[in-house]
Amino acid sequence: MTSHEVLGQRAAAFLAMHQPGNPVILPTVWDVWSAKLAVGAGFGALTVGSKPVAESIGRSDGEGMSFAEVLGRVRQITEAVDVPVSVDIESGYAESASRLIEGLLDAGAVGCNIEDSVHSQDKRLRSSAEHAEYVGTLREAAEAAGTHVVINARTDLFLRKDGDDADRIDRVIARLTECAAAGADVLYPVGRHDAETLRLLAAGLPKPVNALAAPDSDDPAAFAQAGVGRISFGPLLQVALGKQAGEILGRWA
Repeated sequence: MTSHEVLGQRAAAFLAMHQPGNPVILPTVWDVWSAKLAVGAGFGALTVGSKPVAESIGRSDGEGMSFAEVLGRVRQITEAVDVPVSVDIESGYAESASRLIEGLLDAGAVGCNIEDSVHSQDKRLRSSAEHAEYVGTLREAAEAAGTHVVINARTDLFLRKDGDDADRIDRVIARLTECAAAGADVLYPVGRHDAETLRLLAAGLPKPVNALAAPDSDDPAAFAQAGVGRISFGPLLQVALGKQAGEILGRWA
């Protein structure tokens, strides 16, 4: 089987894992050690987080690394574990869609997160139409490459507290619905949400919803009950491990 066929099968298997009400849990990893730790614990897919990767080499989140540097780390991970890997590509590193997809596939990844805060342009927020168009160019590039890369369209409306609280959920649903129509497979209204907000988002969106969870404190069952299709940890796994490591080291300091 060719590497292209392997990636195609892995991408299809990864997409099939996203089931609303029975969410795939993707530990957010940053290097080979954390990836092997997660796979050894029994997880069948992973996501590579931008903030954890950047902090692991002393860089800042928000595209403080170059895309080439990110791909170097991703390649190390995909060569070390035999599960689907998705990558947080932030707002795209000012790269073309074809370069992003080509780089991800060459590094062995089969999924990506794409957000609507443009770090290379003073973190401006893309309009709904612009973000959907960007998602569409990624889908077209993946189709041209012959692999259905699993695209997770993220919006930062909650993180940025954009606009009025009263209609923010409706605006998030409208924005991500446009992304779904443009080719996104998963929708990520990033933020820490209560159960009712998650339920409204999952009910109102046409594709599986990605929820952010704190791995050391949240109840996994609550996310399934809310109807989400994917759970990831963002930087919170690294934070939790850091706290535990600090306690261990504190005994010896």
